[in-house]
Amino acid sequence: MDFIYNEEQKMLKDSIKKFTENEIAPYSQEWEENLYFPKEVMKKLGDQGYLAIPYPEKYNGMALGYQEYIIVLEEIAKHSAALAIAVAVNGLPQLIIDKFGNEAQKEKYLPKLSTGEFIGGFALTEPDFGSDAKNIKTTAKKDGDSYILKGNKRFISQGNVADIFIVLAKTDNTGSSNDISAFILEKGTPGFSSGKHERKMGLNSSPTCELYFDDVKIPAENLVGELGMGFKIAMIALDSGRITIGSTAIGVSQGAIDNASKYALERKQFGKAIAEFQGVSFMLADMITKTDAARLLVQRAAFLKDNNLPLSKEAAMAKLFSTDTAMSVTTDAVQIFGGNGYMIDYPVERFMRESKVLQIVEGTNQIQRVVISRLLLKEYIKFM
Repeated sequence: MDFIYNEEQKMLKDSIKKFTENEIAPYSQEWEENLYFPKEVMKKLGDQGYLAIPYPEKYNGMALGYQEYIIVLEEIAKHSAALAIAVAVNGLPQLIIDKFGNEAQKEKYLPKLSTGEFIGGFALTEPDFGSDAKNIKTTAKKDGDSYILKGNKRFISQGNVADIFIVLAKTDNTGSSNDISAFILEKGTPGFSSGKHERKMGLNSSPTCELYFDDVKIPAENLVGELGMGFKIAMIALDSGRITIGSTAIGVSQGAIDNASKYALERKQFGKAIAEFQGVSFMLADMITKTDAARLLVQRAAFLKDNNLPLSKEAAMAKLFSTDTAMSVTTDAVQIFGGNGYMIDYPVERFMRESKVLQIVEGTNQIQRVVISRLLLKEYIKFM
């Protein structure tokens, strides 16, 4: 694991930085206020290859790794956490189809997801089941050469704009995690609909909706992997998602630090810049220290991912620490701005609101602690 970017990573960082400054930064606040999902920007990201960093070239990917993927997500999140999450969520069906799909599924969906022609979604959470994913109620019953999907999902990112979803549903009823399977569901399939664009504390340019499945007929060929593999598929997707949410959190933190540092140098009180006061300068020192520590945890998890090494504990640690850090750092950024920080004229209040949901998605931070402690204790049991 290297602590310094190689030349390819430096070029990637420079290119995505220029892209975000030109295509995202000037418009992100307007998108947020108008609940606007910038699909055209997703297409531009796809055209540049940023939507398919870790996927094979034969499917329009860059064939790089998660260590490069997190560079892109961090830069996007500095200006729009909502768009960074859109890219990360789009990556979940890519990950699942690339790892578990057959060649026909890969050829049909991956190139379009890579270029932004298709937007992808991931549907696991339900009204009564979030953390308790084994007990979802949505069902998929075999009917000849199809499955009949019935139920609903809640809090689904890109629910009303995605072209395809990976949907997790019960295909048996034994009470085992092997009851769950994964399916590809295309937008426009009869019986499939989405609810209203939910109004949230933040990330309003990333649409969140409920999904409804009223006897939706899915071709059996849209089963991803083997029957009963859905829970395993979901857990692998969540491990990867914790890396991408971690990098998004770091981007939000860094954006808050950048803005707070500039403001502290410009804002004068008692005849000098507030950055010269120890109370403010020490806050900034703590903010960057915690953010860099979080960045290293996310980089380690990405390194493990790229090298096909176990990463569940490390991904959970990275997600936990980076998102708690984002909440702390953005709160301090608002404090440095004082009264101005509470105004929508400055971006730090948005960063603070965006940070809160990062502690919840891809498994709440309480669930991360459950994962970490269980895996930690499991390591010690080996030697007892």
